Amino acid sequence: MYRIGQLATLANVSVDTIRFYEKKQMMAHEIRTEGGFRLYSDSDLQRLKFIRFGRQLGFGLDSIRDLLSIRVDPAHHTCEESKAIVEARLSEVNRMIGELQNVQRSLQRLSDACCGEAHTSHCCSILEALEQGTEPQPEYSHRRD
Repeated sequence: MYRIGQLATLANVSVDTIRFYEKKQMMAHEIRTEGGFRLYSDSDLQRLKFIRFGRQLGFGLDSIRDLLSIRVDPAHHTCEESKAIVEARLSEVNRMIGELQNVQRSLQRLSDACCGEAHTSHCCSILEALEQGTEPQPEYSHRRD
């Protein structure tokens, strides 16, 4: 059995994180010492690691709660349910990657349009593009060739 501080160390989370998951009813603290200290078992440690890894993968608390439910009661659930949760998260990640790639391309165009020299910024193509709310066009480029 572990006290909350020991559990936190073993799971590489803070004590406040454990308390947060308890408030969200994702963890329980059913056993206490005579002095009132919470005690946790190996299965609590395993559950906490499950939650932590799910959070690292970006799952929301509801998704993790659903996955925990499937894990705790496998006789009444299917792998199809777990896969659907993972596929939904994967779809979110793919969408975010697409958005980040768009941002990357836009930033690259801004960078490419700027000469990057140490002259005054009165005619800086980056500032002009941002001010106009558009990506720089070739005519904005002030490169010296």
